[in-house]
Amino acid sequence: MGETGNPVQLREEGNKHFQAGEIDKAIECYTKAVKVCKDKKEQAVIYRNRSACFLKKENYTNAASDASKAIDVDSSDIKALYRRCQALEKLGKLDMAFKDVQRCATLEPKNKTFLETLRRLGAEIQQKLKTTFSTDSRVQNMFDILLSEEADKDKKEKAANNLTVLAREDAGAERIFQNNGVALLMQLIETGEVEMILASIRTLAGMCTGHRARATAIIHMVGVDKLCNIMAVDNEEVALATCNLFQCVYDSLTGGDNRSYGKEEALVLDSSRDLKTILLALLEMIGNKKVSGHGRDQALNLLSKNVPRKDKKLNDNSKSLFTIDNGLRKILKVCGQVPELPNQLPMTENTQLIASILLNKVYDDLRCDPERDNFRDICDEYIKSKFDPNDMDKNIHAINALSGLLQGPFEVGNVIVGRQGVMEIMVALCGSEREVDQMVAIEAIIHAASKMSRASFIISTGVSLLKDIYKKTKNEKIKIRALVGLCKLGSAGGDDYSMRQFAEGSTEKLAKQCRKWLCNPTLDVRTRKWAIEGLAYLTNDADIKDDFVEDEAAMKAMFELAKSTDKTILYAVACTLVNCTNSYDKKEIIPEMVQLAKFSKQHVPEQHPKDKKDFIQKRIKTLLKGGVTSALACMVKADSSILTDQTKEMLARVFLALAEDAKDRGTIVAQGGGKALLPLALEGTETGKIKASHALAKIAAISNPDIAFPGERVYEVIRPLVNLLNTERDGIQNFEALRSLTNLAAQNDKLRLKILKEKALPEIENYMFEEHDQIRQAATECMCNLVCCKEVQDRYLEDGNDKLKLLVLLCSEDDEDIQIAAAGALAMLTAAQKKLSEKMTKVTVQWLEIMQRLCLHDNPQIQHRGFVTVFNMMDSEEVAKKLIESEMLEIMSYFAKQEDNPKRQAGIDAARACVSKAMDLGLIKPFTQ
Repeated sequence: MGETGNPVQLREEGNKHFQAGEIDKAIECYTKAVKVCKDKKEQAVIYRNRSACFLKKENYTNAASDASKAIDVDSSDIKALYRRCQALEKLGKLDMAFKDVQRCATLEPKNKTFLETLRRLGAEIQQKLKTTFSTDSRVQNMFDILLSEEADKDKKEKAANNLTVLAREDAGAERIFQNNGVALLMQLIETGEVEMILASIRTLAGMCTGHRARATAIIHMVGVDKLCNIMAVDNEEVALATCNLFQCVYDSLTGGDNRSYGKEEALVLDSSRDLKTILLALLEMIGNKKVSGHGRDQALNLLSKNVPRKDKKLNDNSKSLFTIDNGLRKILKVCGQVPELPNQLPMTENTQLIASILLNKVYDDLRCDPERDNFRDICDEYIKSKFDPNDMDKNIHAINALSGLLQGPFEVGNVIVGRQGVMEIMVALCGSEREVDQMVAIEAIIHAASKMSRASFIISTGVSLLKDIYKKTKNEKIKIRALVGLCKLGSAGGDDYSMRQFAEGSTEKLAKQCRKWLCNPTLDVRTRKWAIEGLAYLTNDADIKDDFVEDEAAMKAMFELAKSTDKTILYAVACTLVNCTNSYDKKEIIPEMVQLAKFSKQHVPEQHPKDKKDFIQKRIKTLLKGGVTSALACMVKADSSILTDQTKEMLARVFLALAEDAKDRGTIVAQGGGKALLPLALEGTETGKIKASHALAKIAAISNPDIAFPGERVYEVIRPLVNLLNTERDGIQNFEALRSLTNLAAQNDKLRLKILKEKALPEIENYMFEEHDQIRQAATECMCNLVCCKEVQDRYLEDGNDKLKLLVLLCSEDDEDIQIAAAGALAMLTAAQKKLSEKMTKVTVQWLEIMQRLCLHDNPQIQHRGFVTVFNMMDSEEVAKKLIESEMLEIMSYFAKQEDNPKRQAGIDAARACVSKAMDLGLIKPFTQ
């Protein structure tokens, strides 16, 4: 061993490893050798050799730098020159590569490789210049059209479109950038035309994507403030596009892009200052009066998405701490706004909920008690500072900010509710003459009432307060909120006793009142939203579910609200639908426990008659008829920060319940359900993803994939389905996943390859061994559709596994469906791979007997597959002899002589083909009839 540090020995050891293809070990030896080598010439040889290793590893930056070190010692080192040329070409530096190979060709004019490379690179450089030149002129041309006064609208829109498309590709983005594109795009934005602004922002987003250097330059050229001003415009599309641009910049600056940079670039691009500037600017926007509601929503969304750690295992939560120091008060200010008062910040219906969700995410990201205490202290102090006995407006701002905390980090709000004086202010507000004071106070009580609430006095005080208001008030807005508060307090106390004692009597009456409010178009959306909140609690009762679903107007009113721009309603709609479809996790009622409970006089949980299966199915049919699928499809499209994982899980549960009956799946597909399930199956809670994948499997098993999942979408369906093959999933999920994959595998080769790429094959093979007949059949049918793939055939050709044996044995099962699938797979395999016929005769002694049974089978489909397999096996002379020497000859002759029979024609034709093949091989003499 050359461990002692002899460079020559180490180098030779490296050469041995290199020749053996052990590249990593070779690099290790050369690296050690370089360190101990003093001789310049010897060093150059080592660098040159290591350069060859890096080329093999496709690490072109290092390959080029090693080759350069060798060339520095000897400028006519031909091997090093050619290696550098190869590396530079891969790095896209064609002109430099061309110079190196030119030098090689001067040193060895007759070397064919050098001449060929010289010619090829020359041609490529010409081509590149041509396209660069033509792209440059195209870019100029587009800007000319866009900035001209004369060009018509259509022409401008086309040019704008072309520009955005061009910017999505790296080369195109670079050309726009090099042609003064950023300044020209800013000029387009100044025109103030929405279409032009959108095109410019989208083009900039393309240019910033995945390119840190360009993103940094653009941010400095345009300025973060300028971008914030654009995002602040009162136009939803512009705000969204700018938000997307910010996200592209942010991803590129945080190294969210996957490029590897040389050391030089990495030094220049320390992005932490730029990222800080962006965070501060976004926090500034949140509390700024000049920012529109849409702009505020997008600023909050960007913070929600980028401030908390993506992975709790990482220790660095400095962005959250920075946000708390520089922006927590601003977020609370948003939560405290009361739209009914003058001089409030512009907001959309969703702004305050998005702010609450941001508070929750930041609080969740904290790592220790001191950090949490600091968060709570800032909130505490903010709310206290607003209380003012002489100024009602400030008081309701404080209480509303508290509501925001209760809808976000509940425990922080819960502590503050318990502080001295807070409840008194709520009571005072409830007794105020002003509608808005009462509304804010009641909403705060509703948010504070929760099973987790420490404050039992909230429940006791709350109930008497709200009953009082409910009886006295003539104002519908106040009445409805008081009602929801009572519903929620009733369920928070855990006993429905406070409900039963309640003024109006039965819950049916309350629900009826909620349905009436829901259908009342004269009430504002926020008030009608509370009617759904009420139903979300009340529909725990089966009678109320039934009444609600039968009330077509109320059901449709809820669907319409679910599709409106107000997305704060999603959770309540999802709760109501989960209740109506009974798709929550059910607690099992064990008969013995019921006896025991009766004996010990405990409360017995009993199932309501209307929670039985036929009632549930009837409700599901009514919901489907009322258009529930299109409402769900619309809800799924909501902004990610509002559509929380918990809401997604509820939507997935509802979808699964809707897809239960195969007859309804067509309706679900027609209303866009297939498309809507994809995002639910790909992201969210574990349970949510499984339920959505299961619903996808039910739909994909029996629908035409082109209709259910048009275009490229069908490829996204495969991963969730393959996840259901996991042995931890239950049998019905395995079975339906197999059936859906069978249907997809029958479509085309690209889908089959995608199934293999998702590593489904080993799982499918395992299920072919399954005890359960239906699962075994589904797996075998799925395999039958996959065997036309070369990769699958190769697995059957490999030695050392029982795959082929299993397939042959499956042909002898009693279950005809399994036989059809297994024999079909065998027929296809033996047609594609000659070698498999010989392998088949070796894997099991029973092969001949099994083939004879297939060819004698009553079922024409099985018989046909049997004869086709025999026909294929006769391609191997050795196997053909074995077949002809057995009773198989008699079987094929018997069926070949049969008269034509439309029911069994395929089998008869295959038998005749076998006989004529045997004659062609000279194994039998022509027979006379």
